[in-house]
Amino acid sequence: MRAMMMDVPLSVSSILLHAAQYHGQAEVVSRSLDGTIHRTTYADLGRRCARLANALSRLGIKAGERVGTLAWNGYRHLEVYYGAASAGLVCHTINPRLFPDQIEFIVNHASDRVLFTDLDFLPLIALVATRLTQLETVVVMTDALQMPAKSLGSFSMLCYEDLLEAESDSFSWPVLDENTAAALCYTSGTTGYPKGVLYSHRSIVLHAMMACTPDAFALSARSVIMPAVPMFHVNAWGLPYAAAIVGAKLVLPGSKLDGASLHGLISAERVTFTAGVPTVWMALLDWVMKNGLSLEPLERVAIGGSTCPPVMHERFRNLGVTPLHVWGMTETSPVGLTNTPKAGMPPKAPEEEARFAAKQGRPVFPMQFRVMDATGAEIACNGTAFGDMQVRGPWVASSYYGDEPNSSHAGPGWLSTGDVVTMDADGYFQVVDRSKDVIKSGGEWISSIELENIALSHPAVQEAACVARPDAHWGERPLLVVVARPDAATTEEEILSHFSGRVPRWRIPDSVVFAPELPHTATGKLLKTKIRELYCMAPKSREFGMLR
Repeated sequence: MRAMMMDVPLSVSSILLHAAQYHGQAEVVSRSLDGTIHRTTYADLGRRCARLANALSRLGIKAGERVGTLAWNGYRHLEVYYGAASAGLVCHTINPRLFPDQIEFIVNHASDRVLFTDLDFLPLIALVATRLTQLETVVVMTDALQMPAKSLGSFSMLCYEDLLEAESDSFSWPVLDENTAAALCYTSGTTGYPKGVLYSHRSIVLHAMMACTPDAFALSARSVIMPAVPMFHVNAWGLPYAAAIVGAKLVLPGSKLDGASLHGLISAERVTFTAGVPTVWMALLDWVMKNGLSLEPLERVAIGGSTCPPVMHERFRNLGVTPLHVWGMTETSPVGLTNTPKAGMPPKAPEEEARFAAKQGRPVFPMQFRVMDATGAEIACNGTAFGDMQVRGPWVASSYYGDEPNSSHAGPGWLSTGDVVTMDADGYFQVVDRSKDVIKSGGEWISSIELENIALSHPAVQEAACVARPDAHWGERPLLVVVARPDAATTEEEILSHFSGRVPRWRIPDSVVFAPELPHTATGKLLKTKIRELYCMAPKSREFGMLR
């Protein structure tokens, strides 16, 4: 028997219309490139999105075509997010931190005909302009006063504000099948060219609704949300959609993600929730500590993209902020795990709390996870056995854009994440390592993440990376590469002695290399491939007691 419920599709336009009608006066605050603060409302957002949709139609962009963006977190970028997708187009966010040849590949692979860009990315576009074979129009996201006079090759260059000014603020949003494509993001491309993940209206709405729930980001109309994760990185973890669903004030920090700039917005705009990668939060925490400041009124901070070091968790707690460890990837929209306690869990001693905080968390509904060993069997849920984590769910990619269905997956209906994990009896997962980063020494596996976290707990260490160095005797041995804090003096012997009693002797790194900085991927993760290239090319033989 078929149910008798209305068949109303889940769509990005339904979020936009809801926010404009029922939360019309809620603010959207943006920091512009010149540092000035721009203020608008969801009602104004709705009207300007209609103008943008009319403009895209006038430019001849048809349903299903991709609309590229090279932009920071700002109100105009938000308008493209909603205006393009709601009109039946695909908002294609491009990560400007990628290499120029990767950006060239992405724009051509997506067949972008129009590209919206912030002013400071025009030089980047110029580097690859002659190789963008299908691009016709570049829209500069500025006003007439700031519009550059110089054109970019053969492209038509338009001013964003002039484009919108010529259009009506009324648009008849199409009723779309909820499985219609709405957004396109590419992976960071650490192993070859980036791969495209094509999100549907349905997946975006479901993921955003999940993000609002208490055991996820706990958002409401009373929240003030600041995504420090860029809007070109997995749709800013869905926060631009989640904020509009609940009608929360949205604060967009623009290009400035340094500690002073973020702290200024948190204080001035009364931010209660924010989200981003550990490198951003380390800079914020250092700024606050150096200047003797607080983080009021901030209540919660979501930390993902790479593992949150326990010392970072402790520093936020000491400032009265609840850190939320989350796990996800571009292919999972991204959130799949959140580390919130279950009902009935007793209070934990500090050491036990630190171990719990290191876990990535438990699955959010309706995501499903499993952990497989090398034979293809599921591992025991005891918190010590580990294997390959696989996932499926309504906001998980079934394949990559342009590939055959399931071509890159572990099997029908499952995506292999590339993470080596444990799972305990309560369903909490902990990432032991990336499968490509785990260190295999003398037949034993060593977690690079565990060693990095120990190094980061040393007061003189600002950043640390542990990688496998080839060893003629043991196969591989851990090498620790450290960035020391500017105001701290330390030695290799002091760092290595910090590991004593924290891990078995055979897991302790053989040596420490001090570096002025560490390379990162376009999404802020440690670039282990480059670190291995810089420090681990020559095999080294060393006698070492494998004490167990």
